[in-house]
Amino acid sequence: MRLNITFNPLRERRAIFPLNYNYGLQSFIYRHISKKLATFLHNRGYIMGKRSFKLFTFSRLLGNFKINFPEEKIVFNGPFHFYISSPLNDFIQQFAEDLIKSGEVRLFEELLVVSSLEVSTSPPLSSPLIIKMLSPLTIYSTLFLAEGKKKTYYYSPFEKEFSRLIKENLIKKYQALYRINPSGDDFVIIPVKVTKNSEKIIKYTPGKNSYTVIKGWMGLYKLEGCPRLIHLGYEAGLGSKNSQGFGMFEVR
Repeated sequence: MRLNITFNPLRERRAIFPLNYNYGLQSFIYRHISKKLATFLHNRGYIMGKRSFKLFTFSRLLGNFKINFPEEKIVFNGPFHFYISSPLNDFIQQFAEDLIKSGEVRLFEELLVVSSLEVSTSPPLSSPLIIKMLSPLTIYSTLFLAEGKKKTYYYSPFEKEFSRLIKENLIKKYQALYRINPSGDDFVIIPVKVTKNSEKIIKYTPGKNSYTVIKGWMGLYKLEGCPRLIHLGYEAGLGSKNSQGFGMFEVR
């Protein structure tokens, strides 16, 4: 299930946010679901082996904006919106109901009015499929250097490991959610229109003076394989760090 939420700024018809807003938007989402569900997803999630999945994803903020690079700010003029998606219907329902009851909400320092909220179910998805990323797609491995230090390596869509790791990630999500194996495990993602400009470097900022750099990719891709895996990717996100605002796509 998917929501499209539109906001109207109350201050001079514009809203100013940090350019790296992923953590703040993620926190906003957790604040507008029940404390019980938020605690479960944040602290535990759906477990498969050593992996934990929150099973929701969200898009970038979309609208008429300008970027102030020196101050690392993004300024929206007029209404703006974002999408949030999950296979967990209770999660989507709680989020929608809380926003409707709230009317006015606060995101960072901005007071906003929820002007519209559209709910949609997943469309029929068949293979092959052309998709467009609504938030950067990321997949990575943790490597150990000779001196024993850890290093996070983010894969490019043009590396063979990119598709394989996204497939393995999807299968684990399926197993974590349904507690069974998918009926088919074939899946491949192929870049169709992905350039150097599609690469995005995001600062994920859980602390005031600290951040983690995450590399992801926008662009167009082709998906082929098991429809059940593609469907789960549509609802829960492709790749890693979905609940931090990565891996959401729309069908072209």
